[in-house]
Amino acid sequence: MKLGELVGKDIINIHSGTRLGTVGDTDLLIDNETGHISSIIIPNRGNIFTLWGNKEHLIIPWEAVVKIGNEVILVELDENPTINKNK
Repeated sequence: MKLGELVGKDIINIHSGTRLGTVGDTDLLIDNETGHISSIIIPNRGNIFTLWGNKEHLIIPWEAVVKIGNEVILVELDENPTINKNK
């Protein structure tokens, strides 16, 4: 599958049914040695009050991807997904 085929797909957590983001608004972490995607990084959709504050983003390991459909990517995340904070 090409990166262009992923762009625009919504990312949905199958445990909660929550829409986490859209590929294209996200970053992909690529393994330099293999060229494979190792994780999807979803930035916080902050508001005007968090614009200059701490930046949080959700890191979804590629292993959590369950299915890539025509319109969505289904991921399996537990109730405590990895959130990384950058200042």
